[in-house]
Amino acid sequence: MIKVITYGTYDLLHQGHINLLRRAKSLGDYLIVGVTSDSFDRGRGKLNVRNNVLERVEAVKATGYADEVIIEDYIGQKIDDIQKYDVDIFAIGNDWEGKFDYLNEYCKVVYLPRTEGISSTMLREESQEVYRLGIIGSGRIAHRFVPETKVVNGVEVKAVFNPDAKESKCFAIKHGIEAYSDFDSFIHQVDIVYVASPHMTHYDYVKCCLLANKHVLCEIPFVLCKEQALELYRLAEERNLVLMEASKTAYCPAFGHIVTLVKSGIIGDVVDVKASLSKQVLPPTRELDPIQAGGAMNEHAPLCLMAIVRLLGVDWHDVSFHTKKENGVDIYTQGVINYPHATSSFTLGIGVKTEGNLVISGTKGYVYVPAPWWLTDFFEVRYEDQTKNKKFFYSYDGEGLRYEIQEFLSMIVNNRRSCYKLCRRESEAIAEIIGKYNNGENVTEI
Repeated sequence: MIKVITYGTYDLLHQGHINLLRRAKSLGDYLIVGVTSDSFDRGRGKLNVRNNVLERVEAVKATGYADEVIIEDYIGQKIDDIQKYDVDIFAIGNDWEGKFDYLNEYCKVVYLPRTEGISSTMLREESQEVYRLGIIGSGRIAHRFVPETKVVNGVEVKAVFNPDAKESKCFAIKHGIEAYSDFDSFIHQVDIVYVASPHMTHYDYVKCCLLANKHVLCEIPFVLCKEQALELYRLAEERNLVLMEASKTAYCPAFGHIVTLVKSGIIGDVVDVKASLSKQVLPPTRELDPIQAGGAMNEHAPLCLMAIVRLLGVDWHDVSFHTKKENGVDIYTQGVINYPHATSSFTLGIGVKTEGNLVISGTKGYVYVPAPWWLTDFFEVRYEDQTKNKKFFYSYDGEGLRYEIQEFLSMIVNNRRSCYKLCRRESEAIAEIIGKYNNGENVTEI
């Protein structure tokens, strides 16, 4: 049996893709198609926002030409795949002529003619709607957000809103956009909104944006109690709008692969997840201001809780907290979340330093993600037999915000209201646990 392998992004699957797959299939008896993962497309210099990897895999399968579909997500994988699958022929479009000659050492390389006059890039340019994005808030994260939008197709930051006119104007001048201190004037100038205002204002701003029929990406913490989360997601559903929590780690390539590997059973049954996150800050600052919902829990819990609920689910048995407070805010909090068949814990600090790693323990091995795990470009799967350990390296581009922007726009463009990388129930669960702490449920002060 002659095995053929080919690779591609297959965004906006078109006749050119189909022709190429048909030609590749005709070269042998069994065709393996590698679909690139949701990562930075350096060839275009932009992030793909039309079809996510699951949609692209399904589109390739629907052609009927692929006998097997795999995901390509790291440099050098082509050589690994050729040897792993005992491939006889590597086929690729002739626009890559000569670029893959090095693979002749492992199999025969064939450059196939492409269909002229059509490409995913062309289709994107012809049909791409550019969404006018407005930012609510002009703090540190908002300043990092604007440059990240420039590497994502289909979005342009047009305006910023801050009730403090001076702050709004300074931000607007720096980024070359319009400044607004009146919400009604601002909301009519944009199509979509990124909420990056102080924690206590998220609920009101998100609700106002949804009532104005705008899609919303909201910075963490999304809201500080489950009731508000439920209300906002229901409102978004009623109005057929995208509402997404901007937990940037959830959308990054490395963390997505960690979840996929763990759920595949590579370390057996998961028994424990430990996540920690801390930052040293000095007063006066928002993070230590109780009036602005400061403290380690409100500031850092969303990322650690995201990791736990993504890996263990939302059906926990009980939650408890130990916390140390100063001047009305927690400078250190440790939480324990027990599940019927597993346990988990998170350690958070503001003024108290923790290691900042993520450890996922299973019955066959464990995953170790070094600090800062929430910005990871590397992790390791470890076993009792250390010769079986495997290291994984991934790109973490820029501030990492581009990945959440990509997913947000992909949901809007494709009329998706659910995100598998951080679903609504998981977002609601994070708000519920934060709410339990803020309500003093099972909280012990130390």
